[in-house]
Amino acid sequence: MKLLSIVVPCYNSEVYMRKCIDSLLIGGAKVEIIIVDDGSQKDRTPQIADEYAKKYPAIVRTIHQENKGHGGSINTGIANATGLYFKVVDSDDWVDAKSYQIILKTLESIIKDTETVDVLFSNYVYEKEGASKKYVMRYFYNFPLNKVFGWKEMKPLGPNYYVLMHSIIYRTALLKESGMELPQHTFYVDNLYAFIPFSFVRTMYYLDVNFYRYYIGRNDQSVNEAVMISRMDQQLLVNNAMIEYMGCQKGLKGRQREFMIHSLSIIMTVSSIMLIRSGTKDSLKKKQQLWEYLKKQDLRIFLKIRWGITGAVMNLPGKRGRKLSEYGYKLVQKVYGFN
Repeated sequence: MKLLSIVVPCYNSEVYMRKCIDSLLIGGAKVEIIIVDDGSQKDRTPQIADEYAKKYPAIVRTIHQENKGHGGSINTGIANATGLYFKVVDSDDWVDAKSYQIILKTLESIIKDTETVDVLFSNYVYEKEGASKKYVMRYFYNFPLNKVFGWKEMKPLGPNYYVLMHSIIYRTALLKESGMELPQHTFYVDNLYAFIPFSFVRTMYYLDVNFYRYYIGRNDQSVNEAVMISRMDQQLLVNNAMIEYMGCQKGLKGRQREFMIHSLSIIMTVSSIMLIRSGTKDSLKKKQQLWEYLKKQDLRIFLKIRWGITGAVMNLPGKRGRKLSEYGYKLVQKVYGFN
């Protein structure tokens, strides 16, 4: 059995997928790399994927499927994973070699121990095109370092700290136990991936290593602001799914509940600022409907998020209030280098 399964969703990824896959091959026989060719037709993605599978048969597997979108590709990866742990690496991103080896050694020591670890966190780096300074999302103020820990040992995440898919390596069996089925043909499902399984998580581990390199810079990227605004229907679909899921989690308590509410508040903020940035009456109406939907699903969660720092900033009244919301967004954007 492999130590780590890594799924690489690929859709017309010819230009950049080699850099991604080459960075993962350093893991050697301890890992399996599952390249999911998601119905690529415009370039040589299928042929490149097959080339790697043929050259590295002990490490690389290629799955060709009809187009199902990012979520469908991750679903396929989970269903076919044989590794004890599971990671998603998007085809335009890559990983750091030194951090990779540390992570593999840590996972080896974890599986030899009697205490199961459900999720391993590490840092990710915003690799923004043209930026001289790369921002690193780290968690050493929030998570105990180099040890197994539970929810009670965590400190709450601040408004500028959030866990993305890039931070996470899940125990594969936990992913399957969660029953998570990501929506097909939908962008932004990585927010569900970094949310739903945490209702099942009990034990965690954090390594302060800059493992994942998150590339920002292509105009057609789903996280590009103009693209996000054009796809707000999909962002809202994911946001509403998170609201509905959180509303059903009545047994969550303490830091686990706080963690998931924090994750939801971040996505509420992203949706709200994109709707504000859109600037149309219809968008502002959708923003109001989004917050009303949260209120309808769970009043206590609504009050906690609405009157938290980010919720309050995103709901400042009037045109002047929206301008202040945008100013805050641009300030954070400048610091972090996203979009």
